[in-house]
Amino acid sequence: MSQMPNQYQMYDDAGDFAIHAPVNERTAFLKKVYLHLFGAILTFVAVEAAIFAVMGKERLASLVETMIGTGYGWLIVLALFMGVSMLATKMATSVTSVGAQYAGLGIYIIAEAIIFIPLLFIAAFFYDDVILNAALITVLLFSALTAIVLMTGKDFSFLRGALMMGGFIILGLIVSSIIFGFSLGMVFTVAVIGFLCLSILYHTSNVLHHYHTTQHVIAALALFASFATLLYYVIMLLIQMSGDD
Repeated sequence: MSQMPNQYQMYDDAGDFAIHAPVNERTAFLKKVYLHLFGAILTFVAVEAAIFAVMGKERLASLVETMIGTGYGWLIVLALFMGVSMLATKMATSVTSVGAQYAGLGIYIIAEAIIFIPLLFIAAFFYDDVILNAALITVLLFSALTAIVLMTGKDFSFLRGALMMGGFIILGLIVSSIIFGFSLGMVFTVAVIGFLCLSILYHTSNVLHHYHTTQHVIAALALFASFATLLYYVIMLLIQMSGDD
């Protein structure tokens, strides 16, 4: 499971919040955010394509076995991913170094690409069209949720407490399933997708209401994390549904 940055930092000297900025400044900020998001998605796809092309099926299978062959191995991978994610998020919030912001975004993209490897390996080599269908579904869902926020201008920050609690519950269930060896099943996957839809509303509204107009990099990182995590679980759901055929 991907970790989504759910903290935003407010800097009095970093500019106005987007919602209070002049229209032209707010529009320019949103363009930067979504251009960076699009760039992050393209970079993620390029990194995954390069990994699969360079390693090939046999070496990928060996890597996947190392990552998920034992439950505790996957726990280590998840722990490392969470640690790297926190570091990347901290770097992307830097107000003193633009280079650090972009480095944080780049590190996060690479971390996502690595943690996706086992799921993409299974989807690519054992299920037809799952990745493409999941990508289309994710783009449609993400776009619809984004449109709701941008068209209404509603602040969904009231979801923060519920999302934090839900995130801890989801993480606890994942860790428990690895340690005790039980399957979480399709119902869990659907519930997580619902949770992620609420999270996208929350993070997208933060872009408007709780980020300064100079914080387009960290805003793009937060949105990319939400997009990638939703994609992960949509792929998982389609695989589970295919397995029931």
